[in-house]
Amino acid sequence: MTKFRKLNRPTGHRMSMLRTMVSQLVKHERIETTVAKAKEVRRLADNMVQLGKEGTLCAARRAAAFVRGDDVIHKLFTELAYRYKDRTGGYTRLLRTRIRVGDAAPMAYIEFIDRENELRQSKPPTPQPPQRPHLDPWTRSRLSRQFAPAKEEKSVESEI
Repeated sequence: MTKFRKLNRPTGHRMSMLRTMVSQLVKHERIETTVAKAKEVRRLADNMVQLGKEGTLCAARRAAAFVRGDDVIHKLFTELAYRYKDRTGGYTRLLRTRIRVGDAAPMAYIEFIDRENELRQSKPPTPQPPQRPHLDPWTRSRLSRQFAPAKEEKSVESEI
């Protein structure tokens, strides 16, 4: 079982709030909430996009059991599944914005990446370094001796 934030709410209230927030995030593609809630919503929203990418009947039923609204389910299984078909994870971005005036809670935007009018552009993928061929220990030792500078022997001369 994974750890999760309880957000100082009973289980029913917490799950209802998170379901509504995930549904609104899918519908509007950006919402502002507290940082703790945004981190929990990010986990659940990424799971919903994964279900949308699967595209099976079982995945559709699992998503329908969690999110609210037929339009949200349709968007998950058509638009978002197509948009993230080549991406393996990390569908949402969390941007800290301000401190709320009433209770000094840190606020943040949570949004889907690779969409129009996003707050910050996605970083380009970093290229992977080329793979070096595997060398057995004897060959590696021989090669390192070949390129290493010759050792200088210390002479023991004491000046008295």
